[in-house]
Amino acid sequence: MRNLYFTILFAAMALLACNNNTSSEKENKVASPPSASTQSKLNDAGTKKLTDMVAAYYALKDAFVAAKPAMVDSSAGKFLNNTNSLLTYLKDDSANAPLLKPYLDTIASETQNLLAIKDETCEKQRLPFSRISDIMFAMLKNAGVKNAIIYQEHCPMAFDSKGANWLSDDADIKNPYFGKKMLECGEITDSIK
Repeated sequence: MRNLYFTILFAAMALLACNNNTSSEKENKVASPPSASTQSKLNDAGTKKLTDMVAAYYALKDAFVAAKPAMVDSSAGKFLNNTNSLLTYLKDDSANAPLLKPYLDTIASETQNLLAIKDETCEKQRLPFSRISDIMFAMLKNAGVKNAIIYQEHCPMAFDSKGANWLSDDADIKNPYFGKKMLECGEITDSIK
């Protein structure tokens, strides 16, 4: 009987930890993907490449939410292409290259690591995705992105309760670390507006 009590208590705590978004928070935060009005420290052409990279990241995140390995691999390949395109572009931008290149090099490396992992459940690929997510958010902040609502969302239960972040263009939680198992587990921890 005592074990049953603790099991029920743990399950209730897990549900509370993973459902921190209130409906009023969701109603007050209207998301929008990066658009033509998005600005950054880069010129218009560089900002366009940056927003293309963000859109490719969202496709990768959505592939993890769906937990479809072929979709993850395809999306990761497109994301890597967008990352490399921005890296190539920055070769001629002496003002911003030193600021953004270290982030982009790490993102490219982690994406290559993700692509090298063959996993029918996507579980092993989620670790490099979590590192990509953290580096991506830091890079976007340093790039001075404005007029593009980007949410940093956090799941406290990912990776044996160590927690992990991801980025989203939507205030509604769609957890890429648990997919359908715990789709709404998480909370918004930061944003770029």
